[in-house]
Amino acid sequence: MLSKGIGTMAARSLSIVHVPAFKPKWVFSPLSFCSSESKPRKLVLYSKPGCCLCDGLKEKLHAAFSLSGPDPLHDVVLQVRDITSNPEWEKAYQYEIPVLAKVLSDGSEEILPRLSPRLGVELVHKKIAAAFKQAVKYILV
Repeated sequence: MLSKGIGTMAARSLSIVHVPAFKPKWVFSPLSFCSSESKPRKLVLYSKPGCCLCDGLKEKLHAAFSLSGPDPLHDVVLQVRDITSNPEWEKAYQYEIPVLAKVLSDGSEEILPRLSPRLGVELVHKKIAAAFKQAVKYILV
């Protein structure tokens, strides 16, 4: 009788102490708080060689991405496209460059309002952050 009780007790303790073979792992990215999406946010800058306005905007964008604050842009990826390499881009943007577009979740692009070359880095940062927030509002509604 005593051995039966010990066997039952041992079986119970095994079921209580059972550790599952699969342990979930938590992976945190230091920049995961920057975006509501898991993918990095993307901007496209349509430009061409020798365009001083394009070069100036590109420098300000890179500086804005490195600023910290309530709406960090550290996860934003900037792709610069040379309009002279694609006849469609050249026809569409030859008189408009620099043109900045936000890449949407479906891969399409939304042209952003033109940023004045006189804007400081902080204002460029605020305008880009607002453009990304606007997209989040549309998704949530």
